Amino acid sequence: MSPHAEITARLAAFFGVLLVMTLVELVVPRRKLSARKAPRWASNLALVVINTLAARLVIPITAVAAALSAEQRGWGLLHLVEWPAWLETVLAVVAFDLAIYAQHVAFHHVPLLWRVHLVHHADLDIDVTTGLRFHTFEILLSALFKLVVVVILGPSALAVVIFEVLLNATSMFSHSNVRLPLGLDRLLRLVIVTPDMHRVHHSVRRAETDSNFGFNLSWWDYLFRTYRAQPADGHDGMTIGLDHLRDEHQVDRLPGILALPLRSGRGTIDS
Repeated sequence: MSPHAEITARLAAFFGVLLVMTLVELVVPRRKLSARKAPRWASNLALVVINTLAARLVIPITAVAAALSAEQRGWGLLHLVEWPAWLETVLAVVAFDLAIYAQHVAFHHVPLLWRVHLVHHADLDIDVTTGLRFHTFEILLSALFKLVVVVILGPSALAVVIFEVLLNATSMFSHSNVRLPLGLDRLLRLVIVTPDMHRVHHSVRRAETDSNFGFNLSWWDYLFRTYRAQPADGHDGMTIGLDHLRDEHQVDRLPGILALPLRSGRGTIDS
C-alpha cells in the first residue's frame, strides 16, 4: 500500500465517522451535555492537529512503513507461517486490538502513565471528540508501542492500515453521545464496544473508570474480567470526568490541558 493510499483511507474514515457521529449525536443524544461545547470541541480537535504533527516530527517511521520493512527482512511471528493472507490479516487486527487493550490497562495502573492518560478522562462530557482527546505524550508512547508490536507480530501493511482506521473510527463511535436501542446495544456489545459500554469507563467512580478498557472488540473485557455492564448511578445520573478536575477553564482549554499531567495525580476517585 502506497503512502498516498494510506493517508487517503485514514483521512476519509476520520472525517466520515466524525461527521456521521456528530449528526447522530444531534438527532438522538444519550445524555444532556453539561460543559460548554464550543471550547471543548475546539481544544479536543486542536489536540488532533498537535498530536499528528508531533508524531510526524518526533517518530521517523510510521507503523505501516515498519510493517513494510519487517516484511522485507522477514521479521515477526506471522512471517514464520504460510497461512492465507486474509487469515493473517484478521489475526493481525485482533492481535493489535489485544495489544491496545493491554496498553490501556497499563495507562490506568502505572502512575506515571496515568498522569498522561488522565487528560483523556478529564473531559467533563463525553462525545465523539472525547475519542480524539489524548495527551501528545500518550500519542507518542502509543506510536512507539505499535512499532514494537509490528516488529514482534510481522503484520502486512494492509493489516496495519485496517487496524489504524478501525481504532480511530471505533474510538469516535464508542465515545459518542448516541442513544442506541437497548436491544441493539446488547447485541453489538457481544462483539464491539458500544457507547453505553464505554461510557461506564469515564465515570468518576474508581471501580468504573478501571473497567471496560476496550476500544474496538469487547472480548478482552469479558475474558480478563474487566467488564462492567452499567454505571451504578445510571447513564443519566453518572458524573463524567475526574472528581478533582471539575473546572472547565482548567480541563477544556489549551495549553492548560497539556499541562494537566504536571499538576494532577489520580485524585480521590470514588470507589
